[in-house]
This record gives sequence, structure tokens and C-alpha cells, in this order.
Amino acid sequence: MSSTSSAPGKVYLFGEHAVVYGEPAVPCAIERRATVTVSERGDDRLRVSSSDLSLDGFTVEYAGSDGGKPDVDVPTPLIEAAMGYVDAAVEQARDAAGRPDAGFDVEIESDIPLGAGLGSSAAVVVAGIDAATRALGVELDAREVAERAYAVEHEVQEGQASRADTFCSAMGGAVRVEGGDCRTLDAPALPFVVGYDGTSHDTGALVSGVRGLREEYDFAADTVEAIGDLVRRGEEALADGDVEELGRLMDFNHGLLSALGVSARSLDTMVWAARDAGAQGAKLTGAGGGGCIVALDEDGDALTALGLTPGCERSFRAALATDGVRREDAS
Repeated sequence: MSSTSSAPGKVYLFGEHAVVYGEPAVPCAIERRATVTVSERGDDRLRVSSSDLSLDGFTVEYAGSDGGKPDVDVPTPLIEAAMGYVDAAVEQARDAAGRPDAGFDVEIESDIPLGAGLGSSAAVVVAGIDAATRALGVELDAREVAERAYAVEHEVQEGQASRADTFCSAMGGAVRVEGGDCRTLDAPALPFVVGYDGTSHDTGALVSGVRGLREEYDFAADTVEAIGDLVRRGEEALADGDVEELGRLMDFNHGLLSALGVSARSLDTMVWAARDAGAQGAKLTGAGGGGCIVALDEDGDALTALGLTPGCERSFRAALATDGVRREDAS
């Protein structure tokens, strides 16, 4: 039996990094999706292929996580993490179906850049769990997919993940995550613009860096708490549809993240290009260190400016994705 599912990427309005320490965060799903097709095999082996995923494409077949690695020209931590996510997602599907020896052919397609802060791993894991469990004849609701996907990220990121990315990808729309409390939020059609510098990062290393600062300096711990306070103000602005206030708070959030050492020159350059062009607000999104920024841009000038900014490889509008994990096959 073959099943296909897709799940969206995300941007953070507020709260990345602080959410790891129990502070609230508000990510929003965007219409950039990962699509995973899973077919059950007649043996216990796993064959994974990707035609894009911001890689040059790869195929690997092996009997488990120690049985082989793809030979592709991308940073080793990223590809090892990518395969770790797939391995753990498959194990979750096997567990849900009570089929510990099930084998799969897995095909991944994605228009979410890998390691760029747009939730590529969460989208692949969410779509992969949904498709693989259905291939084994089991239907999970979106919240159970989200919980199992969180278990995958928690394992691969060595206990440093939050529920934010996976819950947002599974549920769609705008969500609020604070520790284990995850809920959906009403949100207007926010005018997101994304700028991408073409680089990727190691999420685990960046999260570890913030953890080290927080443990060494009281003022770094205070900065993490300040981000949580900012998120609570942002929730009020989101409920009111106050785009101007959302933008001001995004700017403030970027400054706090910069103080925690997770921005980069390319991200700061894109943030200021968007602001100078009239964006209501702009900030990095995701773990930082390179990758993407998100801006609120109602009139389109920030999108144009980012397209002309040195170091910005790609810029695009990003509509709010109202659908989370979604069945794509007809069967």
C-alpha cells in the first residue's frame, strides 16, 4: 500500500529559542510544503530517496540507522540529521501500527530549504509519520501526529527540541506553544515576506550555544524571559489584528535574539533592507546563524528590496497555510 502526505513549513512571529525553556512562542504555518510518499516493502529494509530537499538528490537503502549513509555533497551534520529524522519517523509509524519489522520505500519532495529556519525537518517528519502509518493501515489524528513528531525531534536534537515546529506543521495556521500546552490561534492573513541567504545551519549547535550563555550569564537568562514577555504582548496584538504593533514586537524580538548570539551578518542585512523599505517589522526566523528572515510587508516594497539585497539569494511572499498535515493521495 502506498500513501502520500504533505505538511507545511513555518515562520516564527515570536519566541524561537526561548520556547525551549518553557516560554511561549507563536509560529505560523506557511504554504511551503514537504510531501512524503511511503510504500510498504516485502522486507524490513528502508529505502529513502529525495529529488530536492535543498540537496542535489540522493537515494540510500539500508536495514536501519547504522546500515548505510547517503553519499551526497552537503554538510555532514545536516545529512546525518536528515536521515536521523527519517529513521525516527519510521520507528514512530512502526510503533503506532504495531509493526516493528515493517520496511518502506520513502520518497521526499520539498520546497522548504533544509536547515534554513523554515521548519523543513518538522514538515518531513509530520508528513512522513502520517504517510507511513496510513501505508500500514493506521489513521492518526493531527494532534497524535504532532506528538509523535515531537518525540522524533526531541530524540534527534538530543532533548533540546520544543513542540512548536511539529505542532505548527501538523495543525496549520497560527499556533501558541508554551511547554506542553499547545493550541491553535485565530490569525488574520498576515502579509509575510521571507528572505533567504542560501545558507543552512545546525539547529542543535545554535540551541546549545544559547543554553551555554543562559547558564553562564544571568542577563542571558533574563533575555530569554524577556522574549517570553514579548510573546505575550504579541498574542494580544495578533488577536487585535494590529499589524503595526506586531511589527514593532518583531523588531524587538530580533534584537533580543541578536543579543543571544544567533543572528548573522546576512540576516541583519536582510532585516534592515526590509525595514528600510517600509516593512512593519522584520526578524530572523528559526534557530538563526544564517537562513531566513521574515517580514511583515503590506505594500510590497520590502519584497522588492530583498530581491535587490546582496546576500539575499531568494525572496518570496509566504501565505499563511490554513491546512496542516494533509493527505495527498486519492486512495
